[in-house]
Amino acid sequence: MLFENKHFIDVVLPIPLERNFTYSITKAEAEFLKKGMRVAVPFGKSKVYTALVVKIHENAPEAYEAKEIHQILDEVPIVTELQLKLWTWISKYYMCTLGDVLRAALPSAFLLESESIISLYKDTEVNESELTDTEFLVFEALQYQSSLKVQDISKILDKKNVLPILKRLIEKEVIVLEEEIFEKYKPKLVRYVRIGEQYETDEALEVLLEKLSRAPKQKEIIMNFFMLSASSTKPIKVSDLIKKSNASSAQIKTLIDKQILEEYHLQTDRVSFAGKAAIASKQLNEYQTKALNEIQGSFKNHNVTLLHGVTSSGKTEIYVKLIEEILAKGKQVLYLVPEIALTSQLVTRLSQYFGDQISVYHSRYSLNERVEVWNNVLNNSHKAQLVLGARSSVFLPFNDVGLIIVDEEHEQSYKQFDPAPRYHARDTAIVLGNMFDAKVLLGSATPSVESYFNATKEKKYGFVELFRRYNDVIMPEIELVDLQDKYKRKRMNGHFSDRLIEEMTEALKDGFQIILFQNRRGFSPIVECHTCGHTPQCPNCDVSLTYHQYRDQLRCHYCGYHMAMQKACLACGSIELDNKGFGTEQIQTEVKALFPDTKVARMDLDTTRGKHSYERIISQFEQQEIDILVGTQMLTKGLDFRNVKLVGVMNADNLLNFPDFRAHERSYQLMQQVSGRAGRTAERGKVLIQTYNPHHKILQQVSTNDYVGMFVEQMDERYNYKYPPIFRLIKITLKHRDYNKVNDGAEWLSKSLRQLFKQHVLGPEYPPVSRIRNQYHKNILIKIPPQQSLNKTKEAILKIKNSFLSIKDFRPIKVILNVDNY
Repeated sequence: MLFENKHFIDVVLPIPLERNFTYSITKAEAEFLKKGMRVAVPFGKSKVYTALVVKIHENAPEAYEAKEIHQILDEVPIVTELQLKLWTWISKYYMCTLGDVLRAALPSAFLLESESIISLYKDTEVNESELTDTEFLVFEALQYQSSLKVQDISKILDKKNVLPILKRLIEKEVIVLEEEIFEKYKPKLVRYVRIGEQYETDEALEVLLEKLSRAPKQKEIIMNFFMLSASSTKPIKVSDLIKKSNASSAQIKTLIDKQILEEYHLQTDRVSFAGKAAIASKQLNEYQTKALNEIQGSFKNHNVTLLHGVTSSGKTEIYVKLIEEILAKGKQVLYLVPEIALTSQLVTRLSQYFGDQISVYHSRYSLNERVEVWNNVLNNSHKAQLVLGARSSVFLPFNDVGLIIVDEEHEQSYKQFDPAPRYHARDTAIVLGNMFDAKVLLGSATPSVESYFNATKEKKYGFVELFRRYNDVIMPEIELVDLQDKYKRKRMNGHFSDRLIEEMTEALKDGFQIILFQNRRGFSPIVECHTCGHTPQCPNCDVSLTYHQYRDQLRCHYCGYHMAMQKACLACGSIELDNKGFGTEQIQTEVKALFPDTKVARMDLDTTRGKHSYERIISQFEQQEIDILVGTQMLTKGLDFRNVKLVGVMNADNLLNFPDFRAHERSYQLMQQVSGRAGRTAERGKVLIQTYNPHHKILQQVSTNDYVGMFVEQMDERYNYKYPPIFRLIKITLKHRDYNKVNDGAEWLSKSLRQLFKQHVLGPEYPPVSRIRNQYHKNILIKIPPQQSLNKTKEAILKIKNSFLSIKDFRPIKVILNVDNY
């Protein structure tokens, strides 16, 4: 070779490879490239991937000859050095590859590859003269075929590398990536009216009515307006007012033009939160101020502080004060929430204080919206000073974070289970805060046992308590209803005890709203034949099919298999089919039968598939268009409803009897959180918990609000049985279609692990649902004692995993490592 190339880059590919690959580049490219830029590279025989540059150097790889890159895709880096550092930590700590982290972190619009599917963008009028010849060829090909893969396009154009052309077309909005087909939600604007400001006093009103005596119709409208506002506390819709006073919209417009009535619209919008920061943040009460001062004090010695404040104690207002302080210093703030449902309510509240400085980031947003937020955060734009998001927002390219708030830090939705990286956003946020030297505030009414342990026993975190609810509202009264006794005395109506019906009737009569909680979606989880006892099972998983009434079908909640509801038993042909168990749908049906005049809605995974469906349900409930809301655990996550007086937990037992070492802690948190939705204003709320075992310790602790009692008891058990936070856990799952193969593999693996870790290896054991999507699962649990080095343990596990996968028979088995799997 005459010409020796001296310049190389190491790149991360968005696929799970153990190490980075090296490609060769020219001298000019080496001068232009920086860490964190994307390049298109060939990989394998015919694939093209978008890869991320992590190192620029002059050492040729020894094992293989470096291929050349196709080309550079960015002018400036889209990933920062600190992000790469955080990603490396995640891949080491959670035992996955950098490629996994890259795939999870970058919005997929950044990762074009030969498998991506392209189709035309429906809404754009394309000006054909603006397209270059090659772009026009792509455009024309898509006229004939609705969608093409990237590799098809490279055949059409007879070019190896078509990614830059496609990138240009995406920017011109001619084509879209297939994953982007999210429903575009057009918000419905509802017109409301209120009385003009100058007429709010009684004297001014009298003068107004005198003045209107010459315009009888207008006077009648105003009188009707007052009748409407007296009869309910809801905001008054223009449509209602027209109906009530038989007026035309022109007459109402006249009143608006005269400024007697003011019109306003209520709606929730997309990414931009307009609105200047309108209101100064609220004055804190003395308890909040004391907590705020304590937090600021503890930040002097600790980087992480845990705020334990009971439900409805005004934690958000304290956060607002802290955010104001950091934004004033010109730093960014990351505000993590566990559920997408929570973001919509918080955005409305926070945009009142911070106007357009807020960006929201979560997976229900379409790709373009996510890319927009990514770029805003990267460029430290004015719009992205406060980022509000679900767990994936820890991956964003921050410049200078001053504060990270993890709200409801006990939530299990902060942990990602599939696919890798199986990270926990709370722990990752603490590491991220550490890198920026930022402060981290964990807030919760029911802190997780490990955070409480770190704060109170280990003194790793600062600790602040806030025990008064805002406005000194009394904690809701919690009553346990013994189902066994009620069934015995025939006092049940469907799944409702007489006590629950009594309280519901009363709450509705007084004009309050009700939340009913049942942690299971669908209508009934088991359909059983009365004659032969046969139950329809899922062909791919080891579970019975759940009956969903609204579609009249049986569905599997694990793999999505579904079939029409059977009219007769498949085994014996009998038509006597019985439903066993109950889910949210059945409760919704029963409530409608018990209270036919009320508006009932349901909030679970089935009703909130779309991007804005959460907001729709939540805002309807806030505007009191819904009287009774039935839902799963989505309802428990820190939502703030002003007018809820009664919360009913339909059955507490399926929570308590779950086979998991944290079942009791979780049930306590769930029930405490659900009951925190009740009575958030002047009226004291009420919570009814129906259970077969009212003397259960956890239920007693919930009813007396005894967090510390629960903590002490749980810690005792964790200590005796060697569970976190004393011991660390790593869970290894084996998956394969062949039952025997999984068994043999698990035996071999647990034997090798036992030689090293002795009695700290549990299993192999089948999980409660041992077959999902035709794959058998088997788990091995490794407990790591407090003195044992985590890194050495992980190295040993990886070594054993590699020798396991080098055995020919075991190679097809999928091995999943899950660190801190709780």
